[in-house]
Amino acid sequence: MSLDRREFLKSSTYLSGGLVIALHLPGCSKPARVRGEMKTIAANSWLRIGTDNTITFLCDRSEMGQGVYTALPTLLAEELGVGLERIHVDFAPAGNEYTNNLLGTQITGGSSSVRDAWQKLRRAGAQARSMLVSAAAKDWGISAANCKVENGFVVSPHGKRVSFGECAEAAARLPVPQDVKLTEAGKFRLIGTSIKRLDTPLKVNGSAQYGIDVRLPDMLYAALAMPPALGGKALSFDDGKSRTMPGVKAVVQTSSGIAVVATSWWQARQARNALAIKWDDGPNAGLNDAMILHGLQHAAGAGQSARKDGDVDAAIKSAAKVVKAQYQLPLLAHATLEPQNCTADVHADGCDIYVPTQIQQVAQLAAAGAAGLKPEQVRVHTTFLGGGFGRRLDVDFIPAAVEASKAVGKPVKLLWTREDDTTHDVYRPPAFDTVVGAFDHSGRLIAWKLHLVGPSITARMFPAVVEKSIDPFAIEAAANYPYDVPNVSVDCLRHEIGINVGYTRSVSHALNCFVAESFMDELAASAGKDPVEFRRTLLAKQPRYLRALELATQEARYGAAPKGHFHGVAVMEGYGTYMAQVAQISLEKGKVKVHRIVCAVDCGQVVNRDIVTAQVEGSIIFGLTSTLWGEINIQRGRVQQTNFDTYRLLRMNETPRIDVFILDSTQTPGGIGEPATALVAPAVCNAIHAASGRRLRSLPLTRHNFA
Repeated sequence: MSLDRREFLKSSTYLSGGLVIALHLPGCSKPARVRGEMKTIAANSWLRIGTDNTITFLCDRSEMGQGVYTALPTLLAEELGVGLERIHVDFAPAGNEYTNNLLGTQITGGSSSVRDAWQKLRRAGAQARSMLVSAAAKDWGISAANCKVENGFVVSPHGKRVSFGECAEAAARLPVPQDVKLTEAGKFRLIGTSIKRLDTPLKVNGSAQYGIDVRLPDMLYAALAMPPALGGKALSFDDGKSRTMPGVKAVVQTSSGIAVVATSWWQARQARNALAIKWDDGPNAGLNDAMILHGLQHAAGAGQSARKDGDVDAAIKSAAKVVKAQYQLPLLAHATLEPQNCTADVHADGCDIYVPTQIQQVAQLAAAGAAGLKPEQVRVHTTFLGGGFGRRLDVDFIPAAVEASKAVGKPVKLLWTREDDTTHDVYRPPAFDTVVGAFDHSGRLIAWKLHLVGPSITARMFPAVVEKSIDPFAIEAAANYPYDVPNVSVDCLRHEIGINVGYTRSVSHALNCFVAESFMDELAASAGKDPVEFRRTLLAKQPRYLRALELATQEARYGAAPKGHFHGVAVMEGYGTYMAQVAQISLEKGKVKVHRIVCAVDCGQVVNRDIVTAQVEGSIIFGLTSTLWGEINIQRGRVQQTNFDTYRLLRMNETPRIDVFILDSTQTPGGIGEPATALVAPAVCNAIHAASGRRLRSLPLTRHNFA
């Protein structure tokens, strides 16, 4: 679901009047001539062609490992008729022209980058190609229709060649053609192949700049003391000792805590730890896990309807058999490898921020608000991201860096510790959901009813959206229940828990797929049917689901697991991608061991097969981590996990064999960075039932003993 741009503007707490978010594709512009100087021609918002024949792509999405640094320029290169190696990639600035049309602002999230760019960037490449060809043809006095492009050159029917750079200025004077023909799927040179990633060499040789790598002249460093209780604040502090410590330049009270600025980060951190601060724990002083769960379990009121087919209540009332279950899911941290950081440089004519962010314009506005500047006075320099997973859609780590830089009059890099990051995250929401299924006297499933309860992320980040309708990011993998059941009801009751929650990889898909697909196994057992056969029958009218299910079960040899091993299955559509997963597990010494996960993927037209495979593998590892161990606990308003020793991640020796099978398709591309995460938990838990007969309706699995 797309967020309306006006609603986004109204709802962001950092926006000020006058900013309009809209996509535009400006015409070519001719820069002022400087004799003997190499010039760069702007073909459109994403493409720059130098008179020295360099081609630069301005990547308007953040690269956090998901592959946009390679996938997006591939779309442009396909239509320009050049090899990907010819294209240099820079990150785009914050700008209205880089709006993600699926989400309503300049944003990297929702597995939307390729989906949004699929037509947009190919069209941009085709427009530039047409202009270059027309410019060359005009100079030659021949028809453009008789010319073609070959790896950076326009070629005439008689073999005459001119480089893109040589005709770039002339092309820039031409109008941007609106009616351009895009390359047909059967003629793709690059799309659908496995071109090597452009960012890999940069990451191997160390030249890729992450936020944590930024160095500026005269730069200082800051460490931030934040309230130990979520929602707390500093009442007073004594910085006498800290100010006398080596390297300390200033102690600054910021909007989010007390920042110590020093000549090195270690000095800043040591001095931060020496601060004597009196904290007010705020409204969450008594908050704990039991209170959160109790609130979710006893949340009163009718939920907002997300789907209503037929008459569910009447069908349940008349049913021969009714099955009911309740599922509980915990808070989760994002656990990005690179902790939150921002380097800010506030100076007389504006502010520069160097930041790993997923949402450039909101970052710009956050910095402007902290510096007391207009948004257009803030330049956003996006770095590589050492993990995003939705964490860097929030901008809570930006204002303090700006405030510190403004206070000391120099560039300041503010870096959170791992402990800061773990204890002050915006966590994935918890949930407590109730689901009911009903069968008629012939054993046919006639009703499916799901009641979702949890806090709303969108209510905080885009409140205008929630005021008008149901939170679209709370009902994913629920409202699109795919099975052929005549009576279906899905509703969502918003219940806030007192702390901020944030978008996390796969958002509510992971919550709701766990409930829906675990319960499908429960229903299959009640019907006395094999879980795969039960699904197959109810998906007869859903060919894309069915193809994925058939491929995954075939490749996993479902039903023929080695002795002592057991299979579980789950299917889902998310972000326009259809998936099926089969997990193979065993129970050893009271613990679950996952041996293999097979994933069949129908994501429409693939841009880069290797990237798709890598993203599915990474998503499965991410999902398996949370399935096995993921849980944030709160006592007295304080997060109990502090680092990777207490917030457990999957280790290399624990990673199962992962097999990814991609279904060929020419359908419009679907998203790939997130959906595979959601299927892991139900597939694994369904396999555990096959092994032990136990139904697991809460996560993580460390809560359960299988001895």
